Amino acid sequence: MSLTVTPLDSADTPMLDAVHRIASAAQAVDEPDLPPICRRRFEGPLGHPMPGIDTRWVVARLDGVPAGWLRLYLHTIDNTENASVELVVDPAYRRRGVGRALHAHGVRLLREHGGKRLVGSAAAPLPGEEGGAFPGAAFAAATGAKPALADVRRRLDVAALDRSRPVALLADAQVGAPGYRAAHWRDHVPGEYAADAARLESRLLLDAPMGELEWEPEKMDVERIRGVERALDGRGVRRYNTGAVHEASGRLVGWTQLTLDASSTEHAWQQITIVDPGHRGHRLGLLCKAGNLGYALGHEPALRLVDTWNATANAHMIAINEQLGFRPVAGSVDWQLTL
Repeated sequence: MSLTVTPLDSADTPMLDAVHRIASAAQAVDEPDLPPICRRRFEGPLGHPMPGIDTRWVVARLDGVPAGWLRLYLHTIDNTENASVELVVDPAYRRRGVGRALHAHGVRLLREHGGKRLVGSAAAPLPGEEGGAFPGAAFAAATGAKPALADVRRRLDVAALDRSRPVALLADAQVGAPGYRAAHWRDHVPGEYAADAARLESRLLLDAPMGELEWEPEKMDVERIRGVERALDGRGVRRYNTGAVHEASGRLVGWTQLTLDASSTEHAWQQITIVDPGHRGHRLGLLCKAGNLGYALGHEPALRLVDTWNATANAHMIAINEQLGFRPVAGSVDWQLTL
């Protein structure tokens, strides 16, 4: 048996076909309720990298046949000792050493970069449920990684949603938020709010539960915000945003975002939601999220499902999501390996 690991050539279309096929086959086994993987977004790191991320993508071949791949995201602006990782093995080739070979290659790349920690996610039971077959978690433990943060994916069934519910929640939130107004935008944050959006996003990891992850807040500025927007534009990601504006100062003090892949009209991801600490207690999180759902539906009438991830410790955001109708569907754990 011959097992090799080599860099992915972005000009090798048949290999790109193969790695996308592997990703789709793995998702069909590990997360079968998710929509098909958008090819344009999947290949995005090759032609449209995020600012501050150096992506290394390698492919494992078993007797010449593509059997798995690894993407290592090396951080070059902040968290430079950390790397995020995706490791995927074709279900048809699991338990044949492919994952171990890819992991060893990723660790070597991280060491060459001067890094110290590797962080990746694996499916897990929902809290309170019995453990089933979760090979990713068993593999992570076998590498010496430690569970660092538990997450739950919640889903909103928009097709079954009583459309009066978000309208009523928005009206209720508005009553609790005198002196604030909502601002909506697609894709690019308006110039007058860009600095505030950068400031809010810089707080995201400072405020969110991080468990045992050794991860520092990202240093965001307007230039980096625009770089992220360019990368998402290139990947074909449509974004719907709602912000909370403090009327007395004109400052953006809350923000939420919902995204759809280029290939999707029925499925969306609920992304960032954050409120400035000085303006909390006015139901601005609910104001933004309920308002943004209506805003997105006004442009995406075929939308049927919205998924979002929350740390199990993030009780406040979970409560907002459950008010909107999100319900738990899957669990995961972020694993951290310290070299």
